[in-house]
Amino acid sequence: MPNTAVELKTEERTRCEVWTRVMGYHRPVASWNVGKQGEHKERQFFREHHDSA
Repeated sequence: MPNTAVELKTEERTRCEVWTRVMGYHRPVASWNVGKQGEHKERQFFREHHDSA
């Protein structure tokens, strides 16, 4: 199956609201102050690899 990329025009795009859990509560990142939003952008994500043995 060929990999077909979907391209949208700017006017077709919709803003995505990102939520994350902080101190046991789920909150939208947009409601955070500027400093916390900056920290969120700098986060490093990783995948944990499991041994198959």
